[in-house]
Amino acid sequence: MRKLLGVISIIVLTVAVGFGQQSQAPPVSLQNPPLPPPTANQNSQNPPRGKISVTVNLVLVDARVTDRNGKPIRGLKPEQFTVLENDKPQRISSFEYFDASATETASAGEHKQLILPLSGLKPTQDVQRELPKRRLIVLFYDLTSMQPDQLLRAVSSGEEFLQEQLSPADLVSVVTFGNQLSVLTSFIDNRATLLRAVRSIRLGKDAELATLDNAATVAGQVSAREDTSAAFESDETEFNIFNTDRKLMALESLAQLLREIPGKKSVIHYTGGISQTGEENRSQLIATTDASNRSNVSIYTVDMRGLYATIPGGDASIGAPQKIELYNGAAVLHQTEMRHLSRDTLVTLAVDTGGKAFFDRGDFHEVYQTVQDEGTGYYLLGYYSTDPKTDGRWRRSLVKVNVPGAHVQSRQGYYADRDTRLATAKDRQEQLGVAMRSESPRVELPVALSTSYFRLSDREYFVPLDAKLDSSALEWAEKKGNREAQFQFAAEVRDEKTHKIVSALQDSITVNLADDRFKQVQRRPLVYQGGVILPPGQYRLKFLAREDSSGRIGSFEEDLNLPIPQMGQLELSSVLLSNQLDTAKTSSEVKRSALGPDAKLKTTPLDVSGGRIIPNVTRVFTPQQKLLVYFQAYLPDKLDSSNLRAGLVFYCNGEWVSETPLATATDVDLKTRVASFRVELPLEKFPVGQYEVRAIAVNAAGEQAAFGQNRFALQLAPPAVAGASTGSGN
Repeated sequence: MRKLLGVISIIVLTVAVGFGQQSQAPPVSLQNPPLPPPTANQNSQNPPRGKISVTVNLVLVDARVTDRNGKPIRGLKPEQFTVLENDKPQRISSFEYFDASATETASAGEHKQLILPLSGLKPTQDVQRELPKRRLIVLFYDLTSMQPDQLLRAVSSGEEFLQEQLSPADLVSVVTFGNQLSVLTSFIDNRATLLRAVRSIRLGKDAELATLDNAATVAGQVSAREDTSAAFESDETEFNIFNTDRKLMALESLAQLLREIPGKKSVIHYTGGISQTGEENRSQLIATTDASNRSNVSIYTVDMRGLYATIPGGDASIGAPQKIELYNGAAVLHQTEMRHLSRDTLVTLAVDTGGKAFFDRGDFHEVYQTVQDEGTGYYLLGYYSTDPKTDGRWRRSLVKVNVPGAHVQSRQGYYADRDTRLATAKDRQEQLGVAMRSESPRVELPVALSTSYFRLSDREYFVPLDAKLDSSALEWAEKKGNREAQFQFAAEVRDEKTHKIVSALQDSITVNLADDRFKQVQRRPLVYQGGVILPPGQYRLKFLAREDSSGRIGSFEEDLNLPIPQMGQLELSSVLLSNQLDTAKTSSEVKRSALGPDAKLKTTPLDVSGGRIIPNVTRVFTPQQKLLVYFQAYLPDKLDSSNLRAGLVFYCNGEWVSETPLATATDVDLKTRVASFRVELPLEKFPVGQYEVRAIAVNAAGEQAAFGQNRFALQLAPPAVAGASTGSGN
């Protein structure tokens, strides 16, 4: 892990100021907070059994009603059903019967051909009208958990299903998970296309992840695995935690992809087992089952290891145990325990989502028959819960039918939405972790991010992170006559090639303002300042901002390209645009709490005489403001700093507008060979439009030159609101 910069501030901007002047309402700053490394997944508890899909406040329950012979009972009315939530009757608001039997018995050409993409978008109305007559089945192959013989068995099983048991009512999709989630086919009923997709599945290096299923040791027992005497080998237990999370996250992503498709979706999960490592994977397990519940997805887990005799102590692929474990039976007990633990996760996934788990099978005909039977005919009941609480607790659900001898198979409950104001610190941390791992952007909280880079040495860059939040979109709580808001800020930087985390930060900020100060900043943005130190390279940055009171999250992602320094050449940093200096000191209005050790940096490249430069995050200015352009030049050893000159050229909508004369550097550090340039100019005479500003640095005594650029927009200020002060463009 690279060292992290510990300089973070949050600025409440209230009025426009000139450079070097103090604002009438000084910014609130916080300096030198600690920055934490990425945190591991948080612990959680297993959910009760059952599944329900929730859309806003509408709860959807699918119920299968059969007679004494197990045959579906059709034609029931809503008044024959009773729905209880936590033993309290609920009023049925929607009622629909899904029946695939007519389509199943139809001859070729009598049913409509359908192609339903797994796009995450709601199907068209024509497709939705046809879906109640179909079954939706996903063949999901987890390549990271199966050995070659297990995958061959899974592929062969899928081929047999498609050739012998596939009916006209079945819409089937083929999905695999290796390095990423791959959708091989949409929901289709074309047997030839589906067979080609299944036969194309091959096992590659992903199978190496399946060899670590014995990484976890049972609590209270010593390790019974082979002693390799490798004192510095990687921690397989830690690896297994993330490996298991990847498997569960793939199922969670699949469930989210299926959410907009109406009705029940059955996922046949081909796997070689999923081993949990103590409590570490519980939070992701709950997230996966909850996503399945909300998407009306039932998971049918199929252990492709089949029925086989266990060799005491393991086969030739496992090294012999050492020391006392060789004689006291701990190795055999551990081997058996790990097999049961890997199955326990599969059972939890199946039962908690309304599916079933299948073990010790040589013939998989019953698996597909069960999926087809349970998807042939069911009632979809909807009700609006009478419980207004948003406590995130499990709510028991029971469906009864007034038909003698009838049996009802239904979802047994669901998790209520959680009000984040009632969430624990562990819940909030888990929410941040899920958002950071998600590939989908979060836009509940509007956030904009600005980055730049400045060289600290030939091996390190300082990368400022400046995020802007609209204070009018925030929820301020009233506490003892003051207004308070709490925020969490987190960032991860991953290497573009290895995808490993090379830097991270997380900080908790509380802003407490008196009533008069709150009125001043109510319509003004808040700017969070942070920074990381990175070596040259290509990276992917993900930044999160969360408001604790509402739980809303905003995310922002950006590529970082930090060039390798060419020490014998004249080079420039990023060209940074600003319209304000922060001259305020640390204030009691802001409190911070951060994880991890301090990584303090006394000054940053943005610290100049008179204060700290506050970048304009959105790069939008008005003619009433001044523009500050700041950049650094890095001098080769043979270049005399007195010969260095730099200037700016402005282009509006592609045409030359203005330029500044070449001038000497504002500051020069001869020890580090860094020359800083700070150019200030008013914008009142510039026409409104889109601008490109180019910085040019030249050696007056030679031929060396360096160039940099940035863009900004100049627009008219909005009409002033009565009683409001003029706002800063930041």
